[in-house]
Amino acid sequence: MDRTRLQALLDHAIAASLKAGHEILKIYETDFAVEHKKDNSPLTLADMNAHKTITVYLKEAEAVTGMSIPILSEEGRDITYEERRRWEYFWLVDPLDGTKEFIKRNGEFTVNIALVHKHNPVLGVIYIPVKDTLYFAAKTMGVYRLDSAFKIFPDDAATVRTASVSLNHPPVIGLDNPVRIVGSRSHSNPIVDEFIGRIRDSFGDVEFLSAGSSLKFCLIAEGSAILYPRFGPTMEWDTAAGQAIVECSGGRVLDIRTGNPLMYNKEVLKNPHFIATGNLADNTLKGLLELFSRR
Repeated sequence: MDRTRLQALLDHAIAASLKAGHEILKIYETDFAVEHKKDNSPLTLADMNAHKTITVYLKEAEAVTGMSIPILSEEGRDITYEERRRWEYFWLVDPLDGTKEFIKRNGEFTVNIALVHKHNPVLGVIYIPVKDTLYFAAKTMGVYRLDSAFKIFPDDAATVRTASVSLNHPPVIGLDNPVRIVGSRSHSNPIVDEFIGRIRDSFGDVEFLSAGSSLKFCLIAEGSAILYPRFGPTMEWDTAAGQAIVECSGGRVLDIRTGNPLMYNKEVLKNPHFIATGNLADNTLKGLLELFSRR
């Protein structure tokens, strides 16, 4: 895909995330009801309103780019693998990542939008409505952050893009001491605790940060943390935007067992266990993967 078309798609994804975040905050400020889906995960009106808003904005990109790109969303219709396995490009969306954090009213929820090409995320947008902070990235374009994004530029995604600050990082030789690890606020896991213990034994002191939703990927991309191990269940829409952002900053999101990047549009949309890292040297990353393989 040429840069002009990719940039146009990025602008529409940025606009979609900002508008969806605005719709989410309208519900956040009310005494909203909570329903439950078939898998017992929570669902609110904010999830559905954000989904509808994002769909409208992403569909509008068709007229500009000449591309009809299907949308796979957590809150959209079920799409069979037989239909989606033929897709070259598709949008992968979580309209409200961190519904549990939304219900707790701790502000740690996000809007996630990714563009996937042949199983790999090539564009990612993560917006944090409560903080009004935007992260976005695209292959060949780098990764960026902007604070007060909706407040300053509510209707001008191109200006948002050009006003943002680059988060690209130079390579890291090894791990700092303490090793800054970020993990889930709502999903504790004894395997993660064991892995962190091995890191402490091998690399020194550990500083653990808790964060909800895809905020963890953003902390990796901006250098606030260097590792995010995830040994619990996640779905493709939970990670695609974050993976694009981490990879464009020089980091990696890897299947913990194979050492390969997470892949998308699988027949089963559940992710394997993974580790997201900052821009580590290859030998350091290899050592981390070996620590887990010994369990």
